[in-house]
Amino acid sequence: MTILSKNAIKEYMKKGKIKFEPNIKESQIDKSSVDLTLDSIFWVFKDKYINSKKPICLDNISYTQVFKKVKKDFIILKSQEMCLGITKEKILIDKDIAGRLEGRSRYARMGLTVHITSSIHHPGSKNAIVLEIVNVAPFPIKLSKGMHVSQIVFHKVE
Repeated sequence: MTILSKNAIKEYMKKGKIKFEPNIKESQIDKSSVDLTLDSIFWVFKDKYINSKKPICLDNISYTQVFKKVKKDFIILKSQEMCLGITKEKILIDKDIAGRLEGRSRYARMGLTVHITSSIHHPGSKNAIVLEIVNVAPFPIKLSKGMHVSQIVFHKVE
């Protein structure tokens, strides 16, 4: 797979093979990636699951049963706490392109991870990206709507 450069990303956007809704700013396009914007929708663990000693069988439960959806301009993640977030941008990619979600090093160096395992945005996808956000720092971290905590790298699929 070939990683698309800034110029290739812009060309694919011009051709309609990569689309962002809403449109992104020029400043979000880097040398080989596009910075994504954190929206104001988060999913946090329901109270009954926080500090629970009872094991959960992951084969028998959905995240929708464990998380509650909240809409906030910011959220504070305590050390070792996790939430789900979502990108403001809905990303539409052609069938010969794949995207790979990555964190941004400036936040990672401070202990913030934005995905645990689901980093692939499959060819032909037309959706926003759910972020699996974890604070591994020894201090609380404030996440605010509008932060560029993640980026997407595009690959040509052959």
